[in-house]
Amino acid sequence: MPASFDDIEIGQVASLGATVVDPEALDAFIAAFAPGWTAERGAPDHMVFALWTRLDAEAAKDWPQTKRVGVDALRWVRNPPAGELLRGRMTIMGKDPVGDGKGIVIAQHDLLDEAGRLVFSCLTRSVYAR
Repeated sequence: MPASFDDIEIGQVASLGATVVDPEALDAFIAAFAPGWTAERGAPDHMVFALWTRLDAEAAKDWPQTKRVGVDALRWVRNPPAGELLRGRMTIMGKDPVGDGKGIVIAQHDLLDEAGRLVFSCLTRSVYAR
């Protein structure tokens, strides 16, 4: 990702990295947060969201992003099974400067499975330093 808001380009795609649906983590998540769900059904929607959140947070720690102000249009397409490799990507959809020191970036986030199929997507609005 570029060093500042002004260097970000609409249409730019950034990798969020990859993660695996760990079988032990899946069982622990179900026990703690999804009573009645079974591991055979794959990762529940809220675990998929947590996996995306972790990838996004790790990727963004070195970006000029200073604040996330919104996560909208959340869409869950499938529940990946234990052991599935998931890859995250972010596509810049729009940007708007807000004064001399910052700007808002609107981005599409996708979580894809090993076959490249969509698992989860959302739109974000974030503040980036100029």
